[in-house]
Amino acid sequence: MSTKPRPKNLDLTKIRLPLPGFISILHRISGFGMFLMIGVMLGMLSLSLDSPQGYERVAEILTSWLGKLVVLGLIWAFSHHFIAGIRFLLLDLHIGAELTAARKSSALVLILSLALTVVMGVFIW
Repeated sequence: MSTKPRPKNLDLTKIRLPLPGFISILHRISGFGMFLMIGVMLGMLSLSLDSPQGYERVAEILTSWLGKLVVLGLIWAFSHHFIAGIRFLLLDLHIGAELTAARKSSALVLILSLALTVVMGVFIW
């Protein structure tokens, strides 16, 4: 039995990841990003509840272009993580686990999360 020699140096730039794999990685990134921002958001909530000046400071931060960009990123992270999480729960129940259905649901997750981000971005900006 002849076996192929395994690569010694795996070049990650040459690997073409399928869309379901890309969605899985984005799901992990969005969850990690939200985890990192918990402390920042709780700190801003605490500052806004301390005094009227703290509330004005938080409002000033969140209405700046950088604050809006961060909030938009959090909206994307939450919407993507939520929709992809539902997809993964359905896959755990063996719903949509076939290759074509998995590819379609991956595309749907990406489209829905980006669409929700754009819609909420219109309200923010």
